[in-house]
Amino acid sequence: MKPSSSSAAPAPSAPGEPAEGALSSRAGLFNGIAAYSMWGLVPLFWPLLMPAGAGEILAHRMVWSLVVVGVVLLVLRRWSWAGELIRRPKRLALVTVAAAVITVNWGLYIWSVNNNHVVEASLGYFINPLVTIAMGVLLLKERLRPVQWAAVGTGLAAVLVLAFGYGQPPWISLVLAFSFATYGLVKKKVNLGGVESLAAETAIQFLPALGFLLWLGARGESTFTAEGGGHAVLLALTGVVTAVPLVCFGAAAIRVPLSTLGLLQYLAPVFQFALGVLYFKEAMPPERWAGFGLVWLALTLLTWDALRTARANRARAAALAAQLPTAPAPLAASVEEAPGPEIVAAAEDPAPRP
Repeated sequence: MKPSSSSAAPAPSAPGEPAEGALSSRAGLFNGIAAYSMWGLVPLFWPLLMPAGAGEILAHRMVWSLVVVGVVLLVLRRWSWAGELIRRPKRLALVTVAAAVITVNWGLYIWSVNNNHVVEASLGYFINPLVTIAMGVLLLKERLRPVQWAAVGTGLAAVLVLAFGYGQPPWISLVLAFSFATYGLVKKKVNLGGVESLAAETAIQFLPALGFLLWLGARGESTFTAEGGGHAVLLALTGVVTAVPLVCFGAAAIRVPLSTLGLLQYLAPVFQFALGVLYFKEAMPPERWAGFGLVWLALTLLTWDALRTARANRARAAALAAQLPTAPAPLAASVEEAPGPEIVAAAEDPAPRP
């Protein structure tokens, strides 16, 4: 994600003027914070769309997202990927799987927010890095460091505590976490950019979503025209709410290290959790606090391990550079920025967030 180092030395900045790299990094950080903050504050938007049900909101999100990303791609003139995708059936099949999985994720999240389960939904995105790591071990045969094993074990203990507190497993959190992790796994195999992948997935979703909306209209159950122009505009804005954070993320991903994006990802569930407790006034009994505390402990372990590994990689890169002063810059850069797998999985190519 970080651009390769150029062999040419940067031009000196004027006195008192920030270097071009510093400005770019600052812009990237701003865009990253904006993206994850918008994803974190989106629970404030979905209730505005009521009395539309979760299914109708989801269908509008699919339809209008395709319209918005289509306009973005038209402006950017980035269409060559579409022909290549169509000519590769296996890759297109993976995109179809991704579209199906993110449909489940989006739909359940909208339903959760509009049915007073914001805190439980936020838990799904807190435990998502743990689920991603577990899937890497089970499906990709990846090897974990001891601290990562401890974090996964702590996360499992958190789920058990929450299951005891709820009287049943936290199904909303688990489905959101596993659907999001599965989506990320499929997207890594597809290897499309954020805007392009959203366009491909919503293109697959478009006809079923449009058919569902037409069916609702024929039954007289559509709220798009029945609730006034303001309601119709809000439903159309679901496309903007989906696409704008993704565009901001794309601007951040090319300007800041993956490790920074991996840390910023926690902004979204933190905001969602805070909204659930402080704004939506959802209950937080002691056992729920205990479960969340264990999840936060697990994430602290992951973050500490990732930062420690990055620091060791930087030291190794410096030692390598000292021994081989003529080593090519991209080699050193790749060692310096190597983050832990949990940060790569979360930050490299995100799903369109809730």
